[in-house]
Formats: sequence, C-alpha cells, structure tokens
Amino acid sequence: MLPIYVVNNHGQFNHLIHRGLRDLGIDVALIPNTTPAADVGADCRGVILGGGPSIERAGNCEQYLDLGIPVLGICLGLHIIARKYGGTVTTGQSGGYGPVEIEVCRDSEILAGYPKTMNVWASHADEVSRVPEDFCVLAQSSICNHEAIAHLEKPVFGLQWHPEVSHTFEGKRVFENFLRIIADNP
Repeated sequence: MLPIYVVNNHGQFNHLIHRGLRDLGIDVALIPNTTPAADVGADCRGVILGGGPSIERAGNCEQYLDLGIPVLGICLGLHIIARKYGGTVTTGQSGGYGPVEIEVCRDSEILAGYPKTMNVWASHADEVSRVPEDFCVLAQSSICNHEAIAHLEKPVFGLQWHPEVSHTFEGKRVFENFLRIIADNP
C-alpha cells in the first residue's frame, strides 16, 4: 500500500504530523516541498501539507493539488489551498500561537466525531480572509471566520489549527478521518 506523504514546509511541527500518523500505524513519509509533483502523484495515496513560516517557501505544494488525490492542509497548508483555488490570505488580527475555541458549523468527513465546540491550538499570524468559490466553511471561532474549509466536490480540506500538537482536543481524530477519506477515494 502506498504511504501518505507529509510535506515539510519548514514548519516546527511537521515532524509531529509525521510521528502522529506513524503512531497510528499509518504508512507515512516526510518529504521536502521541493519533491516533483510527478513523483508525489505516483508514489502516495494522500498528501498532508504541513505548516511553515512563509507561503513564499511553499515549493511545489500548489502542484500537489492538481494530482487528484486527497489533500489535508494544516495552517500554511490551508493557506496554500485557499490561494491556489482563488481565495485570499491576509494577516490575522489575533496574531501568535495559542489556544482558541472553535465551533464546528458544518458536518464534514474530516471533522467526523468531533463535538460542536472544542479547544485547539492555532497560529493566526496569517489566515484565510476570503474562502475560494468551490469551498465551504466547516469551522469558525470568535477570532477567525475560516478555521476549517473543504472543497465542495474534491477531497481537499484545510485547517487553521494544529491537530498534531498535544494541546489540541483529540487531534489524532483528524488523521484517522483523513485515512478514511483516502480509503473512500481510491
């Protein structure tokens, strides 16, 4: 079975995404964001775009969105998805990394099994200010209207928060849900 690729966008938590998946028994590999899209499409069954300091250092990540495989974007990964599909990313009003209570406002495969509200850890230095046309909002908070989004037709999802950190409520559930999404999209 092909692995899931975690794309390292130079973020401090990318190794935690990799480890979290590995600890769940999921075949996973951490790859640089400079990996050619042809190699990614041929060698994996899903992609997680990890966080990072700058969208200017996102390498080939936008190309991975054209491969027709499930994609989950975390923090910077969300921003890459939003920009690729025509959304807007701007500086967040709340800034730095810390706790936030999010409200799930729409049912989705990626958030299946979560309560209506939960505490997560997120960076709001940058955030999606305009959601792309073919996407819907899955979760919001008092400081960010677009905490999670999903494509209306494709298995493409983005989260502002970090499910891989221990302070996020049941973060591993996002990874379990993503694995089910991959299984449903051969």
